[in-house]
Amino acid sequence: MPWEDELFEVLDDLEQQAAALYDAERAPELADRSRAEYQQVTLAARLMASLDRDVALDVRGLGTVTGSLRRVASGWCLLGGAGQDWLVPLPAVTAVTGVSERAVPEVAWSPVSRLGLASPLRRVAESGERCVVHTVEGRRHEGALSRVGGDFVEVVGPSGRTVLVAFEGLAAVQSRD
Repeated sequence: MPWEDELFEVLDDLEQQAAALYDAERAPELADRSRAEYQQVTLAARLMASLDRDVALDVRGLGTVTGSLRRVASGWCLLGGAGQDWLVPLPAVTAVTGVSERAVPEVAWSPVSRLGLASPLRRVAESGERCVVHTVEGRRHEGALSRVGGDFVEVVGPSGRTVLVAFEGLAAVQSRD
């Protein structure tokens, strides 16, 4: 029957118009939700999605450090470069280039990636490896890490003099192969 076909066409047209209006009304809401959700993304989450990529970190008091992003954890990252590694606390990082567009939320990280800055510093101290400790004020302390406290690390210089560097003032620890 032709009148039924016309009725269904009119109803289909009204349904499509309603769907278009609904989509138009929801577009700003979805954009707001997207912005609100993105504010939950952390620098560490973006870095975690960039493992094994070559990145450049601008580090306070030090300048630009480049290398392959080898590890990311809670509050720090490890870059591998030519003949040296860089352990960098994330609070000292002011800018990053070369990262992935993606992010990996912390709930998806392995338990090892939740270790704080003291853990890799203890590992460097246990190795007895000579390193250069850079501070956010641009100072350098060459020597070996001896002990790691709750919020500081001890650096023993070649003369035997010990310097305590607060985690808050730490820009990077540069080790050499």
